[in-house]
Amino acid sequence: QVRLWESGGGLVQAGGSLRLSCRASGGTQYVMAWFRQAPGMEREFVASVRWGHELVNYADSVKGRFTVSRKYAENTVYLQMNSLKSEDTGVYYCAVTDFDFSHNEGDYRAWGQGTQVTVSS
Repeated sequence: QVRLWESGGGLVQAGGSLRLSCRASGGTQYVMAWFRQAPGMEREFVASVRWGHELVNYADSVKGRFTVSRKYAENTVYLQMNSLKSEDTGVYYCAVTDFDFSHNEGDYRAWGQGTQVTVSS
């Protein structure tokens, strides 16, 4: 069974940067992804990266600003977030799925506890 731990959230001014980390243990992690949930909103897909082939997928709202990557030796996935905007505020979750390019949270079988990102304008 996969367990996930996120870290790296915090408070940053608009235009700034943050890097989130998600460490995984146990099971397999074919595709690792980031989702986020703003207050009063549904959880939404942000980015994902597939094991081995390094195939990445991004939500349109973060393309060109966010970069997802994996460090296989440490079972860790990162989300580098640049040019942050106030609308990027939310709780960011790491998740695992066996489906390629899925933006549907129902396809994800393991979730971390989340890390808060707050962007002040």
